[in-house]
Amino acid sequence: MTESKNIEFYQDEDGKLKLNVQVEEETVWLSQGQMVDLFKRDKRTISHHISSIYKEEELEKHPTVRKYRTVQKEGSRSVEREQDFYNLDVIISVGYRVKSKRGTQFRKWASGILKDHLIKGYTLNEKKLKQQGKDFQEIASLAGKTFEKHDLGSPEAIEMFSIIKKYAGSFTLLQKYDEDGLKEPLGNKPSQELTIEVARELIADLKQNLIKKGEATPLFGNEKDNSFEALIGNIEQTFGGQYLYETIEKKAAHLLYFMVKDHPFTDGNKRSAAYIFLAYLAKNELLYKGGSSSINESGLVAITLLIAESDPKQKELMVKLVQNLL
Repeated sequence: MTESKNIEFYQDEDGKLKLNVQVEEETVWLSQGQMVDLFKRDKRTISHHISSIYKEEELEKHPTVRKYRTVQKEGSRSVEREQDFYNLDVIISVGYRVKSKRGTQFRKWASGILKDHLIKGYTLNEKKLKQQGKDFQEIASLAGKTFEKHDLGSPEAIEMFSIIKKYAGSFTLLQKYDEDGLKEPLGNKPSQELTIEVARELIADLKQNLIKKGEATPLFGNEKDNSFEALIGNIEQTFGGQYLYETIEKKAAHLLYFMVKDHPFTDGNKRSAAYIFLAYLAKNELLYKGGSSSINESGLVAITLLIAESDPKQKELMVKLVQNLL
């Protein structure tokens, strides 16, 4: 049970709806009653859709619902009660199910609020940044710039927060305040190589699927020159009988980085990079840990955009960041 200290004021475009919105744990929260007001649907409809979301396992209940203490007027009395509040993932899903454009308006507002909290909040607080060290400063600053340049949807915004929060905690816990900054994890030995033949098959499959869905053109995944082949060869190269990139994590991180930065295709470089990255992890049995994915879809979008916006001088920082996410 929580009493929120972070409240943001939401007002719809015509000014008729006004909501006090809880902002906690890098997301926003609304009660069932507030969703009734937001989507202009009756309580029974909203309750049915929330139940369906969990019944169909679209979302997990534990991380997406929490209790807040609220004060309600009952006659002349002010009564404090506990209420279930639902996070932005649930709010957006309900919005889709009731086919309400008001959900899109709220999502855009919420993304702006989360962006504002990131840029103006603890992540860019000068005193805390000095404590966290140079690497963390660079990651937080880069995240802020990425938010400014891209209209990130709410899941990506939340994952960007998660990345920042994770490394804020790890720097503090491990006392990595010196010039060494973010450390490279030990990692796992690779069991499967990624050949250019397999890589091309993967891109061809991705292209075919995206074209079928109308999400790509025939230009998608077309190699500009021999840079794709050189890139794959570079990932698997050896020196003195030893792999240059000796762990799965290191290979995967460099693969993602080079795919995003080198632009080997005429179109679809980021999507191709993300797909090849996941395929390589799956091939080496590192995509899933304990039954869950080591990096989710929104997190992959966030880290891919961070790499795309990063300065080439930040290459090692980006590579270490990806390795630590796995």
